Amino acid sequence: MFCLIRDGEAAHSLVYSDDLVLAFMDLYPVTPGHVLVVPREHLVGLGEIGDELGGRLWSVARRVSEALRRNALNTGDTDTGSGGPMRCEGVNLFLADGEAAGQEVFHAHLHVFPRYEGDAFSVHALWQEAERTELDGHAARLRALLP
Repeated sequence: MFCLIRDGEAAHSLVYSDDLVLAFMDLYPVTPGHVLVVPREHLVGLGEIGDELGGRLWSVARRVSEALRRNALNTGDTDTGSGGPMRCEGVNLFLADGEAAGQEVFHAHLHVFPRYEGDAFSVHALWQEAERTELDGHAARLRALLP
C-alpha cells in the first residue's frame, strides 16, 4: 500500500515529502494527528534501513512531533476536563519490526502520534527489574554481534 501512495496511485494526506521519505496521515489513527514516516524505497524491516535513511526518518519524525506539539491540529475535539480543544501534550514514536513485534504492513514505517490528556492509547507491559549479571551477559553478547 505504501508503494502505491509513493507512486501517487492511492489516496493520501501528505504532510512531508523529499527524495528519501514521505510523511502522511495514518488512515487508522491511534489519536488525531497520527502520522506515518515512510521510506520511498520499499524496505521491509529496520535491518534494511541504512544510517542516512534512518537519520532522515528520525529527523522528519522529530519535525512532525514539533509541529504536533505546537498544536498544529486544533482538532476542535474536547478534552475530558475543560471542554476546550485538545492540546498535544506528548508524542510517541513507534516502529514495529517483524510480525512478532506487531508489524502488519511490511514496508518499514515510523509512527508519530500525538498524546492528549485522557486519550485511549496505552502500553501494557509487565516491567520487571532484571538481575545485573543477566543484563551484563546480554550486553556482552550484543556487543560481540554489532556490525
